[in-house]
Amino acid sequence: MESCALTFSSSTLTSTTLNHINQKNRPRIIPCASPSSINYKTTYSVPSFRSYSIFNSSSILKKRIHYDFAVARAAASASEASGESSNAAEIGRTLQLAAMFGVWYLLNIYFNIFNKQVLKVFPYPTTLTTFQFGCGTLMVLIMWTLKLHPRPKFHKSQIVPVLTLAVAHTMGNLLTNISLGKVAVSFTHTIKAMEPFFTVLFSVLLLSERPSMWVVSSLVPIVGGVALASFTEASFNWIGFASAMASNVTNQSRNVLSKIFMVRKEEALDNINLFSVMTIISFFFLIPFAFLLEGFKLTPEHLQFAASQGLTVRELLARFVLTGICFHSYQQVSYMILSMVSPVTHAVGNCVKRVVVIVSSVIFFQTPVSPVNSLGTGLALAGVFLYSRVKRIKPNPKPKAA
Repeated sequence: MESCALTFSSSTLTSTTLNHINQKNRPRIIPCASPSSINYKTTYSVPSFRSYSIFNSSSILKKRIHYDFAVARAAASASEASGESSNAAEIGRTLQLAAMFGVWYLLNIYFNIFNKQVLKVFPYPTTLTTFQFGCGTLMVLIMWTLKLHPRPKFHKSQIVPVLTLAVAHTMGNLLTNISLGKVAVSFTHTIKAMEPFFTVLFSVLLLSERPSMWVVSSLVPIVGGVALASFTEASFNWIGFASAMASNVTNQSRNVLSKIFMVRKEEALDNINLFSVMTIISFFFLIPFAFLLEGFKLTPEHLQFAASQGLTVRELLARFVLTGICFHSYQQVSYMILSMVSPVTHAVGNCVKRVVVIVSSVIFFQTPVSPVNSLGTGLALAGVFLYSRVKRIKPNPKPKAA
C-alpha cells in the first residue's frame, strides 16, 4: 500500500453521497500534497466504505488478538524462567555457604591439631605465631599479585584505627597460642566461649549500649559453664587459663573498636582487605618481639631437639607450614562468610564451630573429660548459642517524652 495521507474533496463529500455510498456515484479521494503539486482532475476511488471497514478492521482485530496472546505467553514464560533462575541462584548460594562453613570447620580442626602437636615439642609460641603471620603475609601478597581480590586504598584517617586493630589482632592470636601450649585444646576453646561476655562488657563501656534482659540472661550459663569446666579440668594451668581469658579481652576489644573506627563507609576497608592488612602489620610487629622474648629458635639444633620429642624434622617442618596455611585460611574464610551472612548467623556458626573443634580435639588427643567437665562445657556452649539467638531480638525503642 502507498503510505500517503488522504483527504476528502469538500465538493464530493455530501449527504447524498453518504446516503448512497454503495452506488456508482462514489466519493472521490484526493491525495494530500503541497498546493503547487495538487492535480484536482486526478481522483482515486475505493471499492466500498462498508467492505473496507469490515474486512480490514476484522483482520486488524485478529492480528491484535494474536499479538496480545503472544505477548501474554512471552510474559508468562519469562516469569517462569525468572522464577526458576531465582530458585537456582538461591540453591547455589545455599550450597556455596554450606561448603564454606564446612571448609571453615575443617581448617579449624586441622589448625588446632597441628598447632598443638608443634607446641608440644616446640614450646615457643611467639616464634610459631610470627611464622604463621609470615605465611599469611605471603598468601596475601600472592592474592593481590594475582588480582584475586582488589588491593585496598588507604586514607590518612585509616592509619591509626588499622594499627590499633592490628595490635589487638596480634595479641589475641599470640595469647591463644600461649594457652594452647599450656592446656588442652578443648579447655582453651571452652574458656574462649566467654567471648560474648566481653563483647557485652566493652559495648557498655565504650559504646554506651545497654544490653537487653535476654542478652544478660544468656551470659549466666556461659560464665557458670566456664567456671564449672575450669574447676574440673585435668590439664588446668593458670598461664593457659589467663592467656585464653586475655585473648577474649583483646579479640572482643578489637571487634568493638572496629565499630568505633570504621564508621565512614566510603573510607572503610572491606572485611578481607582489613584482615589482610592486619596480618601484614602483625607479622612485622611480632618479629622484634619474637627475638626479644625467645631469640631465634628456627635453628637446626632447636629443630633436632624438637624432633627428639616425637616428631622428625621433616614432620615438624611440614606441620609448621600447615599451621601457617590453616591459620590464615580459616580466618580468611571466616571473613568471607561474614561478608555474605548477618553477624548473628556468623555467631551461630562460630558457636557450632567451637563445638566441632572441642569434640574433635578430645577424640584425637584422647583428652580425659569428666562428666562434670562435660556438663560445664556443654552449659557454656549452650549459653553462647542462646546469646547468638537473642541478639536477633531488637529492643523496643523508648517512647519520646512529650
